[in-house]
Formats: sequence, structure tokens, C-alpha cells
Amino acid sequence: MFNKKLLLILLVVSLVAVGALAQLKVGVVFATGGLGDRSFNDSGFEGVKKAEKELGIAFDYVEPQSVAEFESHQRAFAQSGKYDLIICFGFDQADAMKKVSAEYPKQKFVIIDSNEVTADNVAAISFKNHEKTFLVGALASMLTVDTKDFKQMNSPAKIGVVGGMDIPLINSLVAGYAAGAKYINPKADVYIAYVGAWNDPAKAKELALNMYNRGADIVYQAAGGSGLGVFKAAKQVNKYAIGTDTNQNYIEPNNILFSAVRRMDNVIFDQIEAAVKGQWKGGIYNLGLKEKAVDFTVEQSNLKISKAMIDKVEALRAKIIAGEIVVPEKLEDVDAFLKTVKR
Repeated sequence: MFNKKLLLILLVVSLVAVGALAQLKVGVVFATGGLGDRSFNDSGFEGVKKAEKELGIAFDYVEPQSVAEFESHQRAFAQSGKYDLIICFGFDQADAMKKVSAEYPKQKFVIIDSNEVTADNVAAISFKNHEKTFLVGALASMLTVDTKDFKQMNSPAKIGVVGGMDIPLINSLVAGYAAGAKYINPKADVYIAYVGAWNDPAKAKELALNMYNRGADIVYQAAGGSGLGVFKAAKQVNKYAIGTDTNQNYIEPNNILFSAVRRMDNVIFDQIEAAVKGQWKGGIYNLGLKEKAVDFTVEQSNLKISKAMIDKVEALRAKIIAGEIVVPEKLEDVDAFLKTVKR
């Protein structure tokens, strides 16, 4: 009888535990540009949906239209007391989070793309994006030299990058891209332009077309939802582009060579899983190639890059992970990097 009672108790405890897991609730405040950007927001949302499927969590989300809305959305989630974890996408949510996280010290927050919030109840996650863009910049530079498989490339090592905004976060991507390209070919020209918004694909297309007209063979988009315009430009003039954040190769597989990705889906899933297991900790996390948080992919592109080139890029990856190559995060540091780095 005692064993039957014990079994019954264990069963009840198990059911309660499962119910508790299912009750964990997450609030998500997306970056401006919202869902459907096929980039930053969509990538992170995959992690939330994976947690819903595999961990049984529930979630709600909002899609702010402007930076001014962030604080009110964060506060509304926190004030409700219903959410175990509030996840905020984008560096420009940091100012709001400093205020709101201080007002609600028992509320757990995650902010993506910022290391500015140093509260115990905030996990501030940033990525070593310059490491992944070093790899794609290097590969782009290789392709402009060896053009036998890509007949549309006919200029002397000219490539471009369209950024979303002229801010440190995007400048680190640009710096890595330029450093990688010039590491392979010091004479490579790298055109740089900024949209000034994350949701203006028409402006991004205009900037990309200008680069192609100036002789660029490849343009990398680092502009969130705006960057979809880069792909339209590449298709229009039958040139090449590089995707960002997620694997965007499928969008225009005859024009997008590869994508510089960061595994936001895995990072966000890991944060939710830690909360589910009671292991969540606030702090500053800076994740790169070593942590497999950033990468590049050629999958789903119809443009086939030789194994020899991929192998060269993989050798660069190994050097970065080993600390033999320290990729610059600022454009003004690229020239000094090129003078000191060993090839």
C-alpha cells in the first residue's frame, strides 16, 4: 500500500511539473520592421516557436512601429506580471530596458544585440558579427578574382555592402567584411552605404543599384528588412548578393551566393530553456564563431562555389577561433589590421 501511495504522489508531482513547464510564458518585443523581414526578427522568432513546440511554453508578441514604442511595450509586459521572460530584439531597446528592468527587478529580461544593460535581471546578448562577415568578405573577394564559374563578375575586385544604419553594431559587420575582402586582396574596393532605416527596401535597392553601376559584382545586405531591396537590385542587373542573419539564399537563389548567418534561433531557444529549467542567469554574453553563434551558409543557393574556396574559408575560421586572426570591429582599425596580420 505504501508503494502505491508513493507511486501516486510521484505521478501527481510529475503532472504538476509538466503543467508548470507548459505554463512558462514569454513576451516578445520585436525590432521595428517586424515579422516578415526574412532576417533579424524572423530568425529570432524561429527560436521562440521552437520553444513552444519542444518546451511547451506560451508566448505573446508585439511589433513596434517606432523606437518610441519600446518602453511602453516592455513596461506593459512587465507590469502584467504574467511573463517569466521578456525578450527584446534590437540594440535600440537598451535605453528603454535600463529603465524598465530597474523598475521590475524580479522580472527576467533578454535583450538581443546589446551589451549596455548590466542588471542582474537582464541577459544582454551580443554577437561577434565581424567574425562571420570577415569570412563572407574573404569569400566574396576570392570570387571576384577567380571568375571562371561566375561569368557576370567582370570588374577588378569591387564589392559593396548596404547597412541599415550608421551605428557601431552595423559598422562592426562592415569592418569585418572589408577586412576579410582586403585580407584576400589588398587592392579590393569595398563600397559602403547606409539606408538609415530597417524597413525601407526601396532605398536599399537604390543604393545597391548605384554600387552595381559603379562596377561592384557582389553586394552584401546588412540592413534587416530594408536589405530585401538589395536582392531585387541584384536580380534586376543579374549580379550577385549576400544575405544576412538567416539563410536568405532561397529568396533569389540565382543571385544570392551565400548568407552570413547568426543562430539567433538557437540562442533564444537556449535562453528560454534555461528559464524553463530554472537555470537562467542574467549577464553579458558575447558570442562568435567559437560558440557557433555566427556562421555562413551556401545552402539553397543555385550558385555553386568550389570546395577549394570553401576550404580556404574554413582555414580562416580555424585561425579566428584559435586567436591567430583577431578581426577588427571598427572601420578605422582595418588598415592597421592589414599591416600586422600574417597571411
